[in-house]
Amino acid sequence: MSGHSKWSTIKHKKARTDEKKGKEYTKIAKEIIIAVRAGGGDPESNSKLKLAIQNAKAINMPNENIARAIKRGAGDLDSDAIEELTYEGYAPGGVAVMLAIATDNRNRTASDIRHLFAKHNGNLGETGCVAYMFERLGLLSISRENLKMDADDLMMLALEAGADDVREEDDVIEVVTSPDNFMAVREAMETEIDVDEAGIVMLPNNTVDIADEDLAAKVLKLIEALEDHDDVQNVYANFNIPDEIIEKLL
Repeated sequence: MSGHSKWSTIKHKKARTDEKKGKEYTKIAKEIIIAVRAGGGDPESNSKLKLAIQNAKAINMPNENIARAIKRGAGDLDSDAIEELTYEGYAPGGVAVMLAIATDNRNRTASDIRHLFAKHNGNLGETGCVAYMFERLGLLSISRENLKMDADDLMMLALEAGADDVREEDDVIEVVTSPDNFMAVREAMETEIDVDEAGIVMLPNNTVDIADEDLAAKVLKLIEALEDHDDVQNVYANFNIPDEIIEKLL
């Protein structure tokens, strides 16, 4: 997990272009629409919507965009039907990949994703081919440079709030929770510290170590191409690439 998490942290710190911001807003809007359709438009009674709104605010999505997405989800504004799908496959080097998809045209999306895998030396697989390698969990990432308390105090705060585990990397601390406890842990921690990234994710149970720079480049090119697709909400993979290679390639 550490390599993938480190890669995400580095990307998070990079300046976002207007195009990237637009794509992020579109993805979060879909997340909000799906959440409203599943559980209603009140974030206090719909934890999925509450999380989506928090994610929107974390990337400075304008309030009017958030309100418009809620209205679309509630049917107050015209909106295409959006369905959630999961795709699975392999990147070069046998790296397992899972994609969270939100699309209004599954045939178009399937064709696009199959093309991206093939173009970047990967393979789109059948349902279930890699799902068993991942577990659905809550994850909060805190960079040490933003940490305003001792790491031991952070661990106690997280565990007392209901976290399952706290894992320390060189410059990132990760807090792992069950999906049910995620919101409570996030809210408790955000009263004390700045959380860089937080969400319900698919964490790998094992990782594929990649020390070859050329192979690492191929893996990251595929991951970035998948993430850049408008219908891909999230990409999860089980690669572990040394920090210095990730930083050089990105």
